[in-house]
Amino acid sequence: MREIREECGVFGIHDFQDASALTALGLHALQHRGQEGCGIVSFDGKNFHSEKRHGLVGDNFTNKEILKKLPGNFAIGHNRYSTTGETSLRNIQPFFADIYGGGISVAHNGNFTNAIQLRKDLVKEGAIFRTTSDTETVVQLIAKSKRIKMIDKIIDTLFQIQGGYALIMMSHEKLIGVRDPLGIRPLILGKIKNSYVLASETCALDIIGAKFIREVENGEIIIIEKDTLKSIKPFPKKKSRPCIFEYIYFARPDSLLKDKCAYEYRKNFGYELAKESPDIGDVVVPVPDSGVPAAIGYSQYKKINFELGLIRNHYVGRTFIEPTQNIRSLGVKLKLSGNRSSIKNKSVILIDDSIVRGTTCHKIVKMLYDSGAREVHVRIACPPIKFPDFYGIDMPSKKELLASNKNLSEMCDYIKADSLKFLSLEGLYRAACSQNRNKLYPQFTDHYFTGEYPIDLTDHIKDHKITQLSLLSGKSTS
Repeated sequence: MREIREECGVFGIHDFQDASALTALGLHALQHRGQEGCGIVSFDGKNFHSEKRHGLVGDNFTNKEILKKLPGNFAIGHNRYSTTGETSLRNIQPFFADIYGGGISVAHNGNFTNAIQLRKDLVKEGAIFRTTSDTETVVQLIAKSKRIKMIDKIIDTLFQIQGGYALIMMSHEKLIGVRDPLGIRPLILGKIKNSYVLASETCALDIIGAKFIREVENGEIIIIEKDTLKSIKPFPKKKSRPCIFEYIYFARPDSLLKDKCAYEYRKNFGYELAKESPDIGDVVVPVPDSGVPAAIGYSQYKKINFELGLIRNHYVGRTFIEPTQNIRSLGVKLKLSGNRSSIKNKSVILIDDSIVRGTTCHKIVKMLYDSGAREVHVRIACPPIKFPDFYGIDMPSKKELLASNKNLSEMCDYIKADSLKFLSLEGLYRAACSQNRNKLYPQFTDHYFTGEYPIDLTDHIKDHKITQLSLLSGKSTS
């Protein structure tokens, strides 16, 4: 269904019995963040052990024989969607390397915006890359550093990379977590008994019975060793600007974002959208599952009945085989079907979290009409997406984004709806933080809507026609 792919999920646990099994559970809770591949690296006090697989965590790491290959009380894991690099086993993380000073394993969520240039420089100096992932650049830079201590090698590396990232690393002594200087990509800290846990979201703590402590701060390095935790902040202090799409779509609804569940933010987006929309429609219908919370908020504000006018087939996964052109042409019908009893002869308000290319929305609108809807009014619980992402979200290029190439009327004509309305940027900020966007300058990374990129796009300016003017308008903080 989605036209925006999730990022990646990372998890790490320090000094706990059956660390690999708990890591597998944590990755299972983070499955929504990446479904192409998964991997776990463990450490048994002497040796590192690695297992990587294509596909879902539940299809790979529920096997006791595989978990037996991952002994030890220390482990990190990764769920992958490829934002950089081809889809192949060699690109599945965590990566591991023996370097001067000991072994190091790295799991990464995000994207480095200068990885191509760094890679070229490293190759010129004799580095040999085994993958096409930007994450290997981190391993290479750590290995190349002239610093003596591992943590100093890591800090040396961090000052050379740009982008949005959350890193979990494991050496033979330490579990290390790093969040980029603006806090674009998420990373949280938890504890189970006397052992610390690092993960992308709090839902990964819930599944193993760990307690949420706090978010890792922007620009912070967490070092866990022998039941002690140390915090280092080597970067110049900057205002946090987390990714607003964590609030709109990426985070699991039950995960905490700034001490409130993502579900509550999404209901608020629907509530604000309803405030900004005219009073029309007989029923509010969500696009499942992403549009459900916003649709509830919209319905509650407008006092219009909420109905499941679309039914989702949960048993069609990414690996579904489409053997003929006739089957392929069915498209969205493989995953959704119209619920005629709820929408026949009614004016439907269709709620979703976003529109990207618009092709899926067009098919859903048609499905509602084919199921008997009298009218279809589309309401989107975020502003129009006009600019691509380069900080870890797999998003289409600018020329493929519907809102980048058409005005509101043209977009409405394209999806064949009776009307189309997006949540305003100010409404998004009111729902997310009860403040206007310009108060204390934008609290989130919101370049998808504004074109204001907070970190320089060293590798992408020419390839994607992102102008330097756009960077300057974003008041670059890199």
